[in-house]
Amino acid sequence: GWAGEGPGASGKNRHVCHAAARLEMGSLWEEFNRLGTEMIVTKAGRRMFPTFQVKLSGLDPLADYVLLMDFIPLDDKRYRYAFHSSSWLAAGRAEPAAPGRVHFHPDSPAKGAQWMRQIVSFDKLKLTNNLLDDNGHIILNSMHRYQPRFHVVFVDPRRDSERFAHQNFKSFSF
Repeated sequence: GWAGEGPGASGKNRHVCHAAARLEMGSLWEEFNRLGTEMIVTKAGRRMFPTFQVKLSGLDPLADYVLLMDFIPLDDKRYRYAFHSSSWLAAGRAEPAAPGRVHFHPDSPAKGAQWMRQIVSFDKLKLTNNLLDDNGHIILNSMHRYQPRFHVVFVDPRRDSERFAHQNFKSFSF
């Protein structure tokens, strides 16, 4: 189904307050989550699978928007795989969080009409465990759990737009 920001969406700019996002291939994501599958993250960087794709609605067709993603730790644990039970087990405290990065969709900024016309795919997004990465990939710690977040940001043309930054975006988690 469609996801919204839930409580706390009040006070948002009219250009984002009605924004909604539907995760494509949601059943595949749910199945992966149920099975407890993982991605092997490499130093060179690896494209995320499944690819994060959303269908947007509720944007102002004539306004400009930037779309981006980030990843937040799901908990404060490190994990290891137990082959005897075919499951992931907590194996201590998490490593310090890697530098926070965001991935801007390469078509950003674009009009709301363009974003709503077709499925938006983050197929260029790459994840790495290389703390010294200089390619702009999202840096994650191996053997940790993360929640992807998707953000729709209204490009506010006002001269003092930074004063309204907290009102000009809407975030989605699936």
